[in-house]
Amino acid sequence: MVAAFIGGIGVAFFFILFFALEWFYPVGFELTASGATPGKRVFGLRVVMDNGLPVTPAASLTRNLLRTADFLPSVYGLAIVSMLVRRDCKRLGDIAAATIVVHEPRAVPRIDLKKVAPVAPASRLTPQDQAAVIALAARAPRLTRERLDELAALAATVSGDKGRSGPAVTRRVLGVAQWALGRRS
Repeated sequence: MVAAFIGGIGVAFFFILFFALEWFYPVGFELTASGATPGKRVFGLRVVMDNGLPVTPAASLTRNLLRTADFLPSVYGLAIVSMLVRRDCKRLGDIAAATIVVHEPRAVPRIDLKKVAPVAPASRLTPQDQAAVIALAARAPRLTRERLDELAALAATVSGDKGRSGPAVTRRVLGVAQWALGRRS
């Protein structure tokens, strides 16, 4: 509306701005560390190269310029057909640019280490065992519950739970890590 009041130059500026936003908005956001536009970020999506590396400027520009081809023949018809036919569900722009949109689940702390009570180890810990349980405790907040239980089962001998697994064993192994760190009260 402001551009219309300025006259022809204002309208021209408006169209140039609209063009730049339409074509370069996604490119600009995909080249950031998150690799995603705000909309993709909300849904936990990001654009990466086929090999998993961050998207390159040329690839981002290619995939976004080909949105026009994806839009044809009507309302993303070719994109829908391409995604339904291909096993990797890529649209034309992603095929040409060798990119893929991936889901990146947010890492939510699954366990609060401050609430884990220290547990004395079942036997004397070697320096390698101490390093292993401390490393496991450091990674614990970023792991899924299932993966944490799986890794804790491998270290269960330190807590006297050899051959067992589950949340109780995991808590005891993490308790041994707390003990190894000197938190004994």
